Amino acid sequence: MNKKYTVQKSPFVVPTLDGKLIEEHFGKATNNESGISIAHMVAPPKWKEPFQTPEFDEYTYIIKGRKQFIIGEDVVVLEAGQSIKIDKNVRVQYSNPFDVECEYLAICLPAFSIDLVHRED
Repeated sequence: MNKKYTVQKSPFVVPTLDGKLIEEHFGKATNNESGISIAHMVAPPKWKEPFQTPEFDEYTYIIKGRKQFIIGEDVVVLEAGQSIKIDKNVRVQYSNPFDVECEYLAICLPAFSIDLVHRED
């Protein structure tokens, strides 16, 4: 009998150099899923990524703290309990310029891939 569900007890911890915790529960690194990735993240205070123009939609739900998004000319700050969807092929920068860590969930459709994120130098 084939199970019709998967319980994830050991997410893949993505190695980072910037102090950010990335635990991918489902996605390319964890179970070779290319349609979706779901990750639990913790961004330390004063963290930021370079601008990027991903080839995937990204949904973010803030659990604790605040997270800043620069989308085009807009600066959006989300707090716990708020969420955002950023369409694919939109230039964005993610950051936590605040003094406390930010915990959040990120869902990418299709799944996150370093080949699809297009980070700037």
